[in-house]
Amino acid sequence: MPTASTDAIVLLKDEHQQIRALFREFQKSGTNEARKGRLVEQMIELLTVHTYIENEVMYPRVRQLLPDLEQDILESYEEHHVADVLTMELFAMTPQDERFEAKTTVLIENVTHHMEEEEKDWFPKVRAGLGRKQLQQLGQELIESRKNAPREPAQPGALKKTIDAVLS
Repeated sequence: MPTASTDAIVLLKDEHQQIRALFREFQKSGTNEARKGRLVEQMIELLTVHTYIENEVMYPRVRQLLPDLEQDILESYEEHHVADVLTMELFAMTPQDERFEAKTTVLIENVTHHMEEEEKDWFPKVRAGLGRKQLQQLGQELIESRKNAPREPAQPGALKKTIDAVLS
């Protein structure tokens, strides 16, 4: 559920909460393979959109406006790359695959680490470096970008993002 705020950090934190909720549901779903499959489909969609809008809007704009955060941004791109590879592999799997649950667990661990790092370290630096108006403008750009964001890893925008990450 999108918030009324257009502050970029608030928007991204809201998405993090939605992603965490899916992770918790997956971890509580026991042996229900059909439920796990549906939850992973939802995770893949949310993560594909989320990494797309961060890679296409948030990271490049912050990199331009706050050059001191270059290393943080490069690390975030790499963490997204790991998530992209895992979501691409999970997209091609079914809950019956031997490594489905293990791969999902690794995705959850990696993405959870990434979100915690952003929220505890990176977002405060961005908030300190950018004014309220800039964060609201960035939020508007994120909202606009989300409209055209790929919803699954096999869509062209997502594939381009994954290829760019590999070639960078």
